Amino acid sequence: MRFAELEGKRLAVWGFGREGRAALMAVRRRYPELPVTVLCPEGEAAEVASLALNGVTVDSTTVDGAKLSAFDVIIKSPGISPHQDAVKVAKQSGVQFTSGSQLWFAEHRSATTVCVTATKGKSTTTSLIAFLLRSLGVRTALAGNIGLPLLEVPEDVAPPSVWVIELSSFQAFDAEARPTLAVFNNLLEEHLDWHGSVSQYRADKLRLFDGAKTCLINATDPVLARVPIADSALRRYLVPEGWHVANGWIRRGDHPVLPNTALSLPGVHNAENACAALAAVELLGFDALQAAPALAQFQPLPHRLHTLGERDGITYINDSIATTPAAAMAAFRHVREHGAQVAWIIGGHDRQLDWHDFLGELSTAPPFGLWCTGTVGARVYAGMNPVTRSACHAHYAESFDEAFSQAKQALLELTSNPSRILLLSPGAPSFGQFKDYVARGRRFAELAGFDAQLISGIGGLGIE
Repeated sequence: MRFAELEGKRLAVWGFGREGRAALMAVRRRYPELPVTVLCPEGEAAEVASLALNGVTVDSTTVDGAKLSAFDVIIKSPGISPHQDAVKVAKQSGVQFTSGSQLWFAEHRSATTVCVTATKGKSTTTSLIAFLLRSLGVRTALAGNIGLPLLEVPEDVAPPSVWVIELSSFQAFDAEARPTLAVFNNLLEEHLDWHGSVSQYRADKLRLFDGAKTCLINATDPVLARVPIADSALRRYLVPEGWHVANGWIRRGDHPVLPNTALSLPGVHNAENACAALAAVELLGFDALQAAPALAQFQPLPHRLHTLGERDGITYINDSIATTPAAAMAAFRHVREHGAQVAWIIGGHDRQLDWHDFLGELSTAPPFGLWCTGTVGARVYAGMNPVTRSACHAHYAESFDEAFSQAKQALLELTSNPSRILLLSPGAPSFGQFKDYVARGRRFAELAGFDAQLISGIGGLGIE
């Protein structure tokens, strides 16, 4: 759907987070007089009213199929699941649903677009691709789920040569992106409360491949390896003949290009993300070998294995972005390599993900201490057998602050090992405790004695 198709329609914007706001403002720039109803919770209604836009009304009452059916077109925010009954009823009544991302892609069919998605690692990979392109002098846009809605990117400036766009599973479902290059790092379990099942999550996320000219996948991911993609469109990284990691080096075939230690990003998984970015740059027709040394200057993204610093002999590491069991375990694997005593805070909102593998690995390689909080923390704590619970010195804390206080105190009481780490890698979203993972990470920094305001946002967003 294009913006021109909205003219004269009964239009609603459903949800008023950043994507919803961007959609409303984009409509207003094109149609200053078109009536628009914003469907949003009471907590967002004041923000809509503060814009003082003529012709915009707010409805904060319960949304059901009958209410949605009163409109011709609804621009739905990504966080609202299309699999709910109200949407199905409205569609049966002829209502058309679109999204900010879908509208943007429909208006930019001729653009060169690189769309990145994954269960974990997509933001870092997206940023790396844009960073490497810019290091080669390529005018590049960085936008999407990474922190800048596509409809917020200024339209009155010189267009970029390449758009590098992160898409969540929510956005991939209905973006109709048809990218020049689709990059897929991995496909695990996530957002089951939105998608309804693992199979639906995978199907929704894999929509990114629909219409893609070229698809770049992680060859080591077992789910992606089974996805039917035409050989003419399929490319792989982490293969011996291409970009891969071996013996502590990023390599292009047999050629060692950059040691992992030269990266500013911690962990083998980030070296693999760098391989994805280098492969993407190469597939776009640019010199990835020339760009590779720039990886040493890349600034890690906040809230992703971010070492805040040391206080009272404790090193604090903020990995608040880790919202799956696999991501949290990957963080723990990395920090335990240093031989430190690790006190680990996990937990948050329970989306009914499978923690079986997490608990199995925990039993074989326990941390010094594990503090569980939130609904998922209660589930993980209850799911431990007595041996694992004892080996991990596991505790359940009623609040995040309590978990932090107990974990810190336990580390301070240690005398046998001078290397101590307090790790926040929760394995779950922050709903019910914090506004988002950023607020959670900043609270962690505050409790540790660091200036939370110094934890900056993601740099390089927009066109450069």
